Amino acid sequence: MNDDIEDFINHIQFEKGLSKNTCQSYHNDLLKYQEFLQKENIFKTKDISKSDIEKYLEKLSKSGEKPSSLARKLTTIKSFHNYLFQRRILKVDVSETIERPRLRKKLPNVLTVDEVDRLLDIKCETPFDYRNKSMLELMYGTGLRISELLDLKLTDFDLENCVVRCSGKGSKERIVPIGEYTMESLNNYLEVRNLLLKNKTCEYLYLNNLGGRLSRFSFFKILKRLLVEKNIKKDVSPHSLRHSFATHMLEYGADLRSIQELLGHSDIATTKIYTHISNNKIKREYEEFHPRSKK
Repeated sequence: MNDDIEDFINHIQFEKGLSKNTCQSYHNDLLKYQEFLQKENIFKTKDISKSDIEKYLEKLSKSGEKPSSLARKLTTIKSFHNYLFQRRILKVDVSETIERPRLRKKLPNVLTVDEVDRLLDIKCETPFDYRNKSMLELMYGTGLRISELLDLKLTDFDLENCVVRCSGKGSKERIVPIGEYTMESLNNYLEVRNLLLKNKTCEYLYLNNLGGRLSRFSFFKILKRLLVEKNIKKDVSPHSLRHSFATHMLEYGADLRSIQELLGHSDIATTKIYTHISNNKIKREYEEFHPRSKK
């Protein structure tokens, strides 16, 4: 079974072009799946039955696994079995008829425009201040994912035409425009970036205090510290800035298709979640401003 797992991981990484983080997540899920099967004395993929998969899912559920985590692990298992079936390694895909758990769609957590303004109002005195302001301005100003932001290299920018090239999920490349506020903070950071290099060379745009690529964990710590400083008490993650970008674009009149392109969504159904937020705002404004909305 080890060889089948390695073949599958190579397939999603090199043929399908999934990100390193996604491939690692799939690999971890399959190793736990394999561990369960081996305890059941199942060592070959051809010996796995539908009931074995259902037994594994039941075990996860009883151990307190969240529905979202359960759904993700089932997706991994189904992708794995489907791959082996398509490659004719297995004669039948025993996972095909197993239904995914229904998940409640959770509306993304977003900041208000005022909260964003407060968060981005950073007094720049050190190179780290300039870096932090530039990162947050760029993330909110373009809607990049955190992984896309931290993977940016100096060569990804066309400063003359005010655009950035980023590589999203599935290694799909897109070009995103950069606004004036973002360009200003970016240029200010570039002027002091050499001070963070510590006489080293690094192709990545955003650097840590050792002159290397900034990590996701470090970004999260920076964001949390700034939220406390600005007295913003919402449960905000790096992804909240992306959600805020899309929500504010929609509220200010942007077309849903344009937002889809900017976010790099392959399916517009993914983008449509932001219409729920916009509809809530419309309802609030109707109730507040229409003369006959209330008695």
